[in-house]
Amino acid sequence: MEAVLDTYQRDAEPGEVRLCLDERPCQLLEDVREPLPMKEGRSRKQDSEYKRNGVCNIFLAYDMDKAERYCQTTVRRTKADFALFLDRLLTEKYPDASKVTIVLDNLNIHGYGSFFAALPEKRAMELREKISFCYTPKHGSWLNMAEIEFSALSRQCLKQRIGSINKMKRIVEAWQQQRNQRKVKICWSFTSNDAHQTFKKFYPEVEFEN
Repeated sequence: MEAVLDTYQRDAEPGEVRLCLDERPCQLLEDVREPLPMKEGRSRKQDSEYKRNGVCNIFLAYDMDKAERYCQTTVRRTKADFALFLDRLLTEKYPDASKVTIVLDNLNIHGYGSFFAALPEKRAMELREKISFCYTPKHGSWLNMAEIEFSALSRQCLKQRIGSINKMKRIVEAWQQQRNQRKVKICWSFTSNDAHQTFKKFYPEVEFEN
């Protein structure tokens, strides 16, 4: 926990990029009947019946220093998808970064092995040397700023029925663009000192001898 909080509290080093990363599955649900449009004095009506069109996955990386987020919608969530998402992101957005620190959870695909499983060895080695993973503790996903971004995305866009992955891509990309234009920044206030007070019983007591 403290490693994550210390990452948030300190300033970025010269040439360093600091990201929070997460992903989530999304059901693709299509209306069976066309919803009735909203009219004066009447709300839009949607039939309770829907068709399942499988699931897709959304990767999201949040830059805590630039207040920008980058999303990619994929068919699956595999080691290759994870590696390709990061490879593309760093190539397109951060080609000159000398160090990349990423806060993320302990999902099995979140490791350096994903790079070697999906990318040429030379590129995998480059990413291995450049990237430093900072893992959230078990049951500590709330420590990841990317979770806050996903909460906003879910409230603002994903409550509706989205029946295809192409439509999902358009909606997510539009949300990303609008939020980046507004420079919506997460102001994180929970510190390591706060953790010591809040979770005091989990810290061992040290007795000093005179």
